[in-house]
Amino acid sequence: MTSIGGAEMVDWNLAVATATRLVRPGPEISRDDARAVVAELRRHAKASEQHVRGFTQMGAEEGHDTPVLVVDRPGWVRANVAGFREILKPLLEKMQERRGSTPGGAVLGAVGGKVTGVELGMLLSFLASRVLGQYETFAPATRELPAGENGGGRLLLVAPNIVHVERELDVQPHDFRLWVCLHEETHRTQFTAVPWLRDHLEGEIQSFLGETDVDPMTVLERIREAAQSLAGGRPEGEEGEDGGRSFVELVQTPAQREILSRLTAVMSLLEGHADFVMDGVGPDVVPTVAEIREKFQQRRQRGASRLDLALRKLLGLDAKLRQYRDGERFVRAVVDQVGMDGFNRVWTSPNTLPTKAEIAKPADWIARVHRKAEQ
Repeated sequence: MTSIGGAEMVDWNLAVATATRLVRPGPEISRDDARAVVAELRRHAKASEQHVRGFTQMGAEEGHDTPVLVVDRPGWVRANVAGFREILKPLLEKMQERRGSTPGGAVLGAVGGKVTGVELGMLLSFLASRVLGQYETFAPATRELPAGENGGGRLLLVAPNIVHVERELDVQPHDFRLWVCLHEETHRTQFTAVPWLRDHLEGEIQSFLGETDVDPMTVLERIREAAQSLAGGRPEGEEGEDGGRSFVELVQTPAQREILSRLTAVMSLLEGHADFVMDGVGPDVVPTVAEIREKFQQRRQRGASRLDLALRKLLGLDAKLRQYRDGERFVRAVVDQVGMDGFNRVWTSPNTLPTKAEIAKPADWIARVHRKAEQ
């Protein structure tokens, strides 16, 4: 990334170092048991591939397969920093150019990159202990973290977090690990079976970022607020004049609101589809799936401390929980009405993706897509 005055907008290496230093240690586990967990997750990931593709009737397109990696918390941090650096590059370059002409440009140039690196690292340390698995859509390949061809992509399974949650819920470990793999493998199948989906999402995200016209200091202030909330530097429940809105909500323009509406619909579809598939496959291969599902749903609804909930709001993570619920209802309603083949028309092109309004009213999507196809 080019720099002005020798300083980058984000010191990415410092972000990794900070997150790695601050991230909570994983659950206590012997070396032999840790190796057994990693081996079992790899086996489950492979088995899940067949279960998911059979249930969804979706297969990977030739040349679009992607790797499955079992990582620890620092590994998750490194992978996500690489992804952030790639997808945010155009926006940060734009902000860097603007920084040179703003009154605070000199100050920002001197300390902004390192300050932002530290505060981004703090946020990543918070998230690194909570993510069970993740499909990295825009992941660039690195020496430590391989990715797929044709633009990257990889599936991450965060072993210590999976062990932590299975112990917290007091569920059968073998079943829980397979259950998690089924959800995450669905995301991998979505992108390997529908090659245009990655490019479509990247185009939408870059359009959203391209519309951003915000003072760099404002963005840094949002990161600072989140970091202060995490560190306890801001009283719990204090939302300020922004009403506790997320980063995305704070910088929206009218054009961005339209793009975000489309992105929300797609993310709701992807998350809801994964939950639907996980529940559909689960009863046949996960004996204790009913118990796991009930306890996991209670965990989602219960949340954590007020501080944790405030940070989730600031980061927009509460919206992600709604996406699971709304998207799953959409997928279930469509499959009930037109079957799996009928639902899979959703993957035909960007024009057949549901709108945000159609996520709430599946019958409208069925009428639009199926009626048009039959004419």
